[in-house]
Amino acid sequence: MKYFIIAGEASGDLHASNLMASIKKNDGSAEFRFLGGDLMSAQGGEMVKHYKEMAFMGIIPVLLHARTVLANIKQCKQAILDYQPDVLILVDYPSFNLKMAQFVKENMPSVPVYYYISPKLWAWKEYRLKSIRKYVDKVFSILPFEVKWFGERGYTVDYVGNPCVDAVEARRHKDEPREAFEARTGVAGKPIIGLLAGSRVQEIRSSLPIMLEAASYYKDYQMVVAGVKSVDPSVYEPILKNYDAKIIYDETYELLQQSEMAIVCSGTATLETALLRVPQVVVYMISGGWLVHRFLELFIRVPYISLVNLIADKWVVKELVSENFTVGKVRAEIDRLRTEACRNQMLKDYDELIELLGHESASDRAANAMWKALREKTVRP
Repeated sequence: MKYFIIAGEASGDLHASNLMASIKKNDGSAEFRFLGGDLMSAQGGEMVKHYKEMAFMGIIPVLLHARTVLANIKQCKQAILDYQPDVLILVDYPSFNLKMAQFVKENMPSVPVYYYISPKLWAWKEYRLKSIRKYVDKVFSILPFEVKWFGERGYTVDYVGNPCVDAVEARRHKDEPREAFEARTGVAGKPIIGLLAGSRVQEIRSSLPIMLEAASYYKDYQMVVAGVKSVDPSVYEPILKNYDAKIIYDETYELLQQSEMAIVCSGTATLETALLRVPQVVVYMISGGWLVHRFLELFIRVPYISLVNLIADKWVVKELVSENFTVGKVRAEIDRLRTEACRNQMLKDYDELIELLGHESASDRAANAMWKALREKTVRP
């Protein structure tokens, strides 16, 4: 069969590439065309557009690059028409992907549309559920609480497990001793505080200086930043120059498994940190300060911002957001994370979270469910 897949960010490239590998287990003649990245390219097929040319987040960047965004939409629509796929698979990236779902259903109504890693409607923009009902045939959820959330609103989704579990389990250097890590990276000596400042330039510039200033107080630890290769070193250099901190690129899992604790910018990394059983404090700086934060609270429908707390449905990790993300409050939380009682309780909560997510391969479960649905469609009279 012919699969058209759209992933608009680095994380989507990772999870879509794993899904492609799982699809090939069922469909030996699978053909792929996609918007994605290098990991998807490694699975074969034809890339229409790299996600690096599409990753505009927020109202202002989108407006500033409106001509590029519109061109990307037009190019994607034409690529779908030219390819005539048997199925369209959307991976996260809702602003773009829901437009593609509508286009396919209006122009190629017989082509099923599947959503893997659905939009976080439970947090905000619940109005998008109307588009999903109308244009998406099946949603394959990676968060267990979404089954209930969607179900209460009359839409059935399939929980297939979380791909972060797969990614963490398949990480490089999984059982690497500390000595080997030190020899390979040059990070040696004192216990590590891992600093995960996100993968977007704006996140890094707003969060990393506060992280460094807070962690620099603890002279019995060393600060190590999880760098991202897709971000130019010139973004990190002026922030790091005044601190005794190291940076290692694209080795987040390897860094975490050697860290005593971590300061983590809210996002998928908070869940990955929990899966690797590293005590953490979650932080996030909202552009515009406390006034924008108060305004956004009128629209955000959930009590937590971190995936760890959302999935556990309770306070497992501390969240410091916007005006609460200060050097003093981060230090207070580091002090708490250094106590045995706090660490033990957090690790216990992590273990419960891991059991809740399950241990089966999310990519395999999603691919199997998609294959079954596609087979049923092709044999239906």
